[in-house]
Amino acid sequence: MGQYGQELSCLVKAVCLQEHSQPSQLLCTLLLCWCVLGRERPFRKAQSTSSPLEGVPRFLKRLLLTWVNCSSVRWATRVQDIFTAGKLLALALIIIMGIVQICKGEYFWLEPKNAFENFQEPDIGLVALAFLQGSFAYGGWNFLNYVTEELVDPYKNLPRAIFISIPLVTFVYVFANVAYVTAMSPQELLASNAVAVTFGEKLLGVMAWIMPISVALSTFGGVNGSLFTSSRLFFAGAREGHLPSVLAMIHVKRCTPIPALLFTCISTLLMLVTSDMYTLINYVGFINYLFYGVTVAGQIVLRWKKPDIPRPIKINLLFPIIYLLFWAFLLVFSLWSEPVVCGIGLAIMLTGVPVYFLGVYWQHKPKCFSDFIELLTLVSQKMCVVVYPEVERGSGTEEANEDMEEQQQPMYQPTPTKDKDVAGQPQP
Repeated sequence: MGQYGQELSCLVKAVCLQEHSQPSQLLCTLLLCWCVLGRERPFRKAQSTSSPLEGVPRFLKRLLLTWVNCSSVRWATRVQDIFTAGKLLALALIIIMGIVQICKGEYFWLEPKNAFENFQEPDIGLVALAFLQGSFAYGGWNFLNYVTEELVDPYKNLPRAIFISIPLVTFVYVFANVAYVTAMSPQELLASNAVAVTFGEKLLGVMAWIMPISVALSTFGGVNGSLFTSSRLFFAGAREGHLPSVLAMIHVKRCTPIPALLFTCISTLLMLVTSDMYTLINYVGFINYLFYGVTVAGQIVLRWKKPDIPRPIKINLLFPIIYLLFWAFLLVFSLWSEPVVCGIGLAIMLTGVPVYFLGVYWQHKPKCFSDFIELLTLVSQKMCVVVYPEVERGSGTEEANEDMEEQQQPMYQPTPTKDKDVAGQPQP
């Protein structure tokens, strides 16, 4: 436990600097902590034996990121900007190295006769599964929707961000993969646990250490972005009454959804029980695309049933229809190719059904249950120092205020007693 004790000490020092440091100094300290926690992987190659303490650095990284997001929204976004910039610089280096390789004539696997050579029997189920796993890299297009309330002028900046990011990510990832095959065969790509690291070892020589750092930058930034956006999803669900009301509260000074962030952190830590990355991708990808398809179908239904409701952002129906066709192909054949994995993903999703009936649908709960939930909410409020966000008052906000009051009602509804019913009736 010596090395992990030092890592934990580093985190504690970073926390202690919170009140006495400038944001730039604090971010530098956080980056130092990340370097300490991230040195295990991917600097060393994967080994066949695993230690019981192997997951401790990953555990500490998530705690560090949760603390950053709980402390300040600005810190979280700056951390995201720094690691995203580092990731893009590394990908630019990979693309440049690929161009150099092509100029040298190293493009054997890019020639059509070699690029389209079949290494196994074609199977439409495996093709769908490949799309499902490959689309995981492009899954960030929808995460910005979770934080629209924190965007400046979201009706203009949300479409702009999506229109810029999707072509940029597609260009960078496609050309990065083209660069990979200039130095590696398809078999080497499949066998490598970290393709960028193997690519760097082949071409960068003594500078190969850049690639492991870049991979760590990418994963760290990805976890931070997912934590930042997914917590807002739980926040919105609690505000609608579908989750415990404490998740819809924010810190009184920092205005960060600390309960939702802690809930997200616990959920991600549960995923550490398995180290099989591809199984996790199949679970998450299948469930995500199932909900994406239902959401897009709901958009089409609303466009048909309620054509006159305000739509600040509106697109042609041809795009959601095309998406649904691709979605149906993806899910049906993925389920056919990997029925066990996709079935487990469905089972995980269906565990929310009894929670919904217990927490939302069941209105008249026993008083002891309601009192326990109320006490738990009060204790959580005091521990996290959180309250419901204040609704701005002004012209045209009365209806919004009424909606907020309804949404802030807790999941539980105390059962009225006979005495209260009688007291609430008008006297004759």
